[in-house]
Amino acid sequence: MGEVTVRLDRAAKKYGDVYALRDVTADYHAGEFVALVGRSGCGKSTMLNLCGAMDFPSEGLVSIAGAITSSLDDAGLTRLRRTQVGFVFQFFQLLPTLTAVENVEMPALLAGFPDARAKALQLLDWVELSGLGARFPHQLSGGQMQRVAIARALINSPKVILADEPIGNLDSTTGALVLSLLKRTAKERGTTILMATHSAESAEYCDRVVRLRDGRIEV
Repeated sequence: MGEVTVRLDRAAKKYGDVYALRDVTADYHAGEFVALVGRSGCGKSTMLNLCGAMDFPSEGLVSIAGAITSSLDDAGLTRLRRTQVGFVFQFFQLLPTLTAVENVEMPALLAGFPDARAKALQLLDWVELSGLGARFPHQLSGGQMQRVAIARALINSPKVILADEPIGNLDSTTGALVLSLLKRTAKERGTTILMATHSAESAEYCDRVVRLRDGRIEV
């Protein structure tokens, strides 16, 4: 296996008196495509939030690319999210007033990275959208918008990509193409991909399935 990019060490998340996640220990490795599965309320979204430093454990530790999230200040957290974590959402979350290439390059511009436009165009080619960079989101199909979102997630070469129901808004044929692209991303680019899904068919594309129940990993 590749290096550990995300580690949870007895991590728990508590809201009031209720545990959304409890005593979770897990390692996720470079190049690994992992499905997080379980019923609604099982803790999938909470785990994604912890693994993306969007939230912090009430107990235990979470580390991303070797950095313990709860030990970072605001500037460190912002830098970690911008450079080490990419996000792919069910409803794409593209900015409607920006073209495809502008959406892709935006995270690189925010991070101050050079050659953002050239890299964005390369990534659009990599996700097989060459020639569509000047189109706005409303001029693209759902599958094309999700591929733009994947390119955007990759622009800063993150160690990990978090995908929350990435094909939940797509038909089965288009969804299969997006899942194949995510799998190729993990294998060819060495990116860790954690995907929350309700779909057993989606989980079949993954290297490993982590089943959650009542905030715990089922063994």
